[in-house]
Amino acid sequence: MDEVEVVVAHSERATLRVGDVFLKVDGDQARIDVEVEAMALAPVPTPRVLWRKPPVLAISAVPGTALGRLGEPSTASPAAWAAVGAAVRKLHDAPLPAWPGQGGRSLDELAADLDRECAWLVTNGVLPADLVARNRQVAEAALRPWTPVFAHGDLQITHVFTEGDEITGIIDWSEAGQGDALFDLAILTLGHEEHLGDLVAGYGTDVDLDVIRAWWSLRSLLAIRWLSEHGFDPTAPGCEVDVLRSRM
Repeated sequence: MDEVEVVVAHSERATLRVGDVFLKVDGDQARIDVEVEAMALAPVPTPRVLWRKPPVLAISAVPGTALGRLGEPSTASPAAWAAVGAAVRKLHDAPLPAWPGQGGRSLDELAADLDRECAWLVTNGVLPADLVARNRQVAEAALRPWTPVFAHGDLQITHVFTEGDEITGIIDWSEAGQGDALFDLAILTLGHEEHLGDLVAGYGTDVDLDVIRAWWSLRSLLAIRWLSEHGFDPTAPGCEVDVLRSRM
């Protein structure tokens, strides 16, 4: 009998793996609705939906291995990173979905969230005030008008799978929708700045690198409290706090 592996589990959702099947348990059915519809629309390899019985969604495993992990060096080749860039560009060029996504929050909402989280980080002594202030300054570049694209919305490096130099699948589409293209590119390269050039080479268009760097700071500042409260460690080597320190 296959063992049950807990892939991720916190108060909002859990993902289990049993053999080649992933079981996603989510009390928010709107997120599952988005995931199913986004995978059906996305012009890139995605998992196959096997069955759905709320609050559980069963999907197939995708072949290959994750592009990397936050806090660890990526062993994927430059060609693999370029292939991922080409796939992301194909997604961004696809017709827009009908709904906003995680990366599609308004500028006012993002600015308000950023102000609140920066104040929390300093008031509670989580990070030094100068570190927060510097990254708050860097993050400003991300708060600009952008043209919406079909964005994944949570394109972490562990959500992209490759085999050799080819992309085999992109998983976890619950945050997908209309969003900022550079948000996707930034989340994918968070903590892996050395691979940004290869990714952009495959993406195949002019990219504002300062905005991507701004998203690294913005995303890290916004995520630290949530990560800490849900059992993750943003202070681990190579993770969010180190990303912020690299901007000093």
